[in-house]
This record gives sequence, structure tokens and C-alpha cells, in this order.
Amino acid sequence: MSEDATVDAGARDPDAGEWEAVFWDIGGVILALDTVQAAHADFIADVLERHGVDTTIEDAIDTWRTTVGDYFRERDGTEFRSAREGYHRGIEAIVGEEIPREEWQPRFDEVVSSSIEPIAGAPETIARLADRDLHVGVISDVDDAEGRRMLERFGVRQHFDSITTSEEVGRTKPDPAIFETALEKAGVAPERSLMIGDRYDHDVRGADEMGMHGVAFGADDGPAVAYRIESPEEMLEIVDGERDE
Repeated sequence: MSEDATVDAGARDPDAGEWEAVFWDIGGVILALDTVQAAHADFIADVLERHGVDTTIEDAIDTWRTTVGDYFRERDGTEFRSAREGYHRGIEAIVGEEIPREEWQPRFDEVVSSSIEPIAGAPETIARLADRDLHVGVISDVDDAEGRRMLERFGVRQHFDSITTSEEVGRTKPDPAIFETALEKAGVAPERSLMIGDRYDHDVRGADEMGMHGVAFGADDGPAVAYRIESPEEMLEIVDGERDE
């Protein structure tokens, strides 16, 4: 067992049998978020050059983040809102006029695809879990097509038995609907399922409230944390029953 890893001794009944499903968040768990931020900065710099916008890259990034952030904050509770629409508004705020999607989206996809990177060890761990007798799934607050492209980019799409996104369900975590949908696809009981996430309220507590076991990877501490890992590879210890003692 890793020295950095911790486990709630009461997190799992040793007589409960083997785990039947492992669900992954994408952002911050499979996808390295700092590479997304860098990709967005590169794209914004390209927007400034293409449209001759007279501002600094720092101010443009601040405008982008503020506009996109406001867009998401305006939503009604856990209602899904497409990130692409937020980006569209961010570009308009930077340029000062609406830019057609067909003009900016191909370049955006090109920059992001060439820049994003996975969390170290995540692709290898996902592949190894896929060799075990359990359901390997995704539960993520992403636009459906974008999430699938990321998984393709990292070479792990084929290892997932199911992908459940907030766009598909129409609700974001921690709404029970997204967890319920994923569990229905897997055909497993929540108590036999693990959910790996980097946000306590959305991923870990949301899963716990459904009866699943929350695995914190960078998430805050709290009573809903059944397991804490410092690297994706530690999931193998959990599913192989090496983290019960």
C-alpha cells in the first residue's frame, strides 16, 4: 500500500464481495487541467492575432474566464449548459462582435487536441482496469462530443464500457440523475461501485449520497471520502482488495 494513501476503515464491508464498477471523472482525474488552461490561452492568442484585437493576452484571458464563468453561474441549479456556448460568448466578448462557430470552432478543436495531456498514470491504469472483471465507466460534466474526443486523444476510449455525460442527462453532478443513469448502464448496485473525482461536493459527496464509494483524487477532505489516492495507479490496489486493512 502507498504510504501517502489513506482509507476509511469503515468504507467497505470486507464481506461485501468484489467491486463491480469503477467510474472516472474526466477533468482533473484523466485530463490534466493545466494543459487545458494552456490550450485555451494559446487559442485566445490566436483569436487576438486573427481579428487584430488591440489588447494584451492577459486581459483577453481575464475577459474569457469572466465571461465563461458568468455563463455557468447563470444556470438553474444543476441544469446542463454547453461549454461550447460559453466559449462562443467568451470569443464575442474578446473580439467585440459575434464570430460564427464555423469560423472559430475548427481552430479551437485543433489547438486543444494538440495541447491537452492526460494525468500521469491514468491511461495505463484505465487499460489495466479494463482487463479485470468489472465495469469501467465515465461520469463527467462535459459536452458529450468533447469528452469522447478527449478519451480518443488519450487512447482510452475503447477501454470504457459506458460514458455518461451531463449533456446526455441534462444535469450536472451532484444531481442524482447523472449517477443513476451511469449505474443503470452498468447494471450494478451503487454499494459495489467506486467513483473517482477531484471535487468533493460534485464527485465524492454526490456519489456517496447515491450509496456509491467516493474516491478523492485531489478533492477536499470530508466524511464522504471512502478512499483517498495520490496517483491513479492506486485504484488497482483498491479494486484488487489490497486497501481494506
